[in-house]
Parts: sequence; structure tokens; C-alpha cells
Amino acid sequence: MTGTQRLGRVVWLSLGVILLSAAGAAAQQERLIELDSEGAAARMAEMRATWSGPAGWATRAASVRRHLVERLGLPTLDPAGHNGPGAAARGSFETVASPARAYDGYLVQNLAFRSFDGSRVTGNLYLPAITSGPAPAVLCPHGHFGATGDDPEGRFRRDMQIRCATLARMGAVVFAYDMVGWGESDIAEHHAVEALPLQCWNSVRALDYLGSREDVDPSRIAITGASGGGTQSFLLTALDDRVAVSVPCVQVSAHFFGGCECETGLPIHTYPDLVTNNVEIAALAAPRAMLVISDGADWTKNTPRVEFPAIQEIYETLHAGDRVENAHFGEEGHDYGPTKRLAMYRFLGRTLGLDLERVRTADGAVDERPVTIEGREALCVYGGAVAAPSKRSASEALASLRGGRAGL
Repeated sequence: MTGTQRLGRVVWLSLGVILLSAAGAAAQQERLIELDSEGAAARMAEMRATWSGPAGWATRAASVRRHLVERLGLPTLDPAGHNGPGAAARGSFETVASPARAYDGYLVQNLAFRSFDGSRVTGNLYLPAITSGPAPAVLCPHGHFGATGDDPEGRFRRDMQIRCATLARMGAVVFAYDMVGWGESDIAEHHAVEALPLQCWNSVRALDYLGSREDVDPSRIAITGASGGGTQSFLLTALDDRVAVSVPCVQVSAHFFGGCECETGLPIHTYPDLVTNNVEIAALAAPRAMLVISDGADWTKNTPRVEFPAIQEIYETLHAGDRVENAHFGEEGHDYGPTKRLAMYRFLGRTLGLDLERVRTADGAVDERPVTIEGREALCVYGGAVAAPSKRSASEALASLRGGRAGL
């Protein structure tokens, strides 16, 4: 869903449940998209009152993560977030990859691997041309940015290619992958409640894949995406402690929770015994490094004075205040544009040990111009000798993943 579509003030509650005050919301399980400013403030205050000190936050964080894992209902996910040991149980990858195409300082491959029986993760792998030992890796989920003019959708967009290729030129192994129902996904639809657990599972499998590569340092894996990709960035970081660095862009909000089913398709913010929001879910990254990117024209306009101070307090409670930052662009809108990318490059350069000098010009600016923009067809895994798998519904796919249990 685009920023224009989302900016409408909408509250959508599952099963016709009427939105109660934040104080009474714990009694309901609601599919919540947006709160007004008063409701958001009340919810923030209610959450903050649930913990005190490092031990209190540890207990609160464990509870939020456990509720999230249980609601997603995905096999082999550890409520404590230690999902590395579960990778073997998730099976082989059965990888399909194109020959690498060489460009200025980086290479590109079209890649698909097994997510679970009957479904694959599809995307593009961007590799550094210069390597010296295992490299950091970056997962790049795309947001709900559709085709505009001659610019394709999702992972095929120019800004996605620029972001991924520049990170590869800096020395990272980068994987850009399709959302459920987008691009070459073998799941037929995106706007289904099953999209949220399926998409989270694909992200976990992308982590499994990167961690299995000999050219990747599994202790230095980051994730960054904008809009719906920002949601996936903080959700995966909350679910899996193998993510060392998180950079959610234009999505962490106290009042807006994401309008698409892949963000709010399940009621993941309210439970009979717990109320949370995306600010607290994003803060489950602590004490791992995180950069929150925000702007002045969407639901992240209040980040410097509302969301970021709340996250910063949690980091400071854990004596990790220097590991979290906010890059706010008050005159900009809902995108992952050049200035936002620059803030991300600098942050990942410091936290992952990437070489920013590889992409600097003589005057010190980051130069994205060497990136070659490829057409959509060139980036596709399927076509020609590689036949695309048949598509199935999201409900069928989730039932297969859960071993026959289709219910949500």
C-alpha cells in the first residue's frame, strides 16, 4: 500500500469490535490500524508503566516477543528469539541461481530458495566484487511501492537496486526479496491475513540462507526496508536475534500500525493480557544497534519527540544508549530517498564494518551513480529455461507450512 493510500485516518477492527480506550484495550483482541493522538499517548503511558529497570524491561520484552511468536503460529520459532539452532529443522534450500552479472564494484544474481514445501523465496543477491574473508550481509525487504511510469514494483524498483548495489559496493552481501504475492512470489495474493506469518517466515528463511553462506559473517547481518519493508525490518529483528543491526525506515509510529494485512493481518498489538505497539516491538532490538529513519510528511512525523525518546530510554536502561539513533527528515516524505539512504550507509558502515570509502567521491560525498539499473526481466529468476512454479493461495500455503493447520 502506498503512502497516499495509507495516510487516511482509518481504524479497522476485526469482527466489528469497537475500539475501546487504551486502558481497556487489553480485554480485546483487535486488528488495529490507527489510533488518534490521545489514544496513542495513553497506550504509550500504559506500556511504560509495565516495567522498571533492566530486569523489568527484560521481562516485558520476553512477554511481548512470546505473544508475537505465539500469534504468528510458525513452527520452529523460539519465543526467546534464538532461531539460529532452528535453521536445520527448517530444511534444505534447493537453491536456483543465475550466473552472476558483473558491474562496477558489484555482481548481481537472480536467486530463489526453498522456504517450505511448495513455496520459495525469490529475489536478487548483490555481491561485492572485492572480498577479503566473510562479509557482512544486509536483508532488504521492499515496501508497498508499486510501479510508477517506467519504474517497476517492489524489489525491481530503481531505488531498491541503488540501495542494494551501493551496499554491495561497500562490501556487503545483500539480498532483496519479494513480499508474499509480489514479484515472482509463488503465493497468489498479498492482501490476505495469512500474508503476515508467511512473510515473517520468508524473512527467517532469508536469514537462514545468508547465515549458511561461506562468504557471510553470521554475526554481522542487518536488515533495512521502508514502509512495509520497515515493518518487516522491526518484526524480524524482534523475532530473531541473528539480526545484529536494524534500520526500519519511515514506519515506526505510536499511532499508525500499518494498513496492509502483511502488517496487521493478525491482531499482534493487543491480547487479553497484553497491549503493545510498533514502538515497543521495534525496541525489542535493544541492545543491538538500530537506526530509526523518519520524515515530516507521514505517520513518523512525531518520531523525534514521541517514538524515539521512548526507544532511547529502553536502550539507556540497558546501558546501550550509544547504539540507537534517529535520522529525521522533516521536509521529506514517505520514501527511501537519497538522504535517507545516506544516513543508512553511514550507520551500517560503522556498525557492520563496511567500507564507505569505496563509494565516496573525491570531495567525500557518497556516489550512487556507478549503479547499473537493470530491467525487470533481467532481475527475474523465472523465465526461459527456469520454469516458474505454480501459484497457490495464501491460506493453502500457510496450511502447508503449519503441517495442515490452516486456522489463524
